[in-house]
Amino acid sequence: MNPVLAVILAFIVIMSISGYFIMFSDKKKSIKDEWRIKESTIFMVALLGGSVGVYLGMRSFRHKTNHTSFALGIPLMIIIQTYFLIMLVSRII
Repeated sequence: MNPVLAVILAFIVIMSISGYFIMFSDKKKSIKDEWRIKESTIFMVALLGGSVGVYLGMRSFRHKTNHTSFALGIPLMIIIQTYFLIMLVSRII
C-alpha cells in the first residue's frame, strides 16, 4: 500500500472513531442535562473525515436523527468524501 494512502486511511479511521465517541458523549450529556458538545464541533469532526463515525453514532445512540442538518448533512458528507477518496486513490494507485 502506498504510504500516503495508508496515512490518509489511518487519519479517516481515527477521525471516525472520534466522531463516534463524540456522539456517544453528547448523548450521555443530553440524558444527564449537562453541558453539551457544540453542533459545529460535531460537524467539524465529520468534515475532517469522521463523517462515518458520526453517522454510526447517530444511528447507534438515536442521537440528532431528528435534526434535518444532521439527517441530510452527514450522509451527504459521506457521499462527497467517498467520491473524493475514490478520486484520490485512483490517482495514487
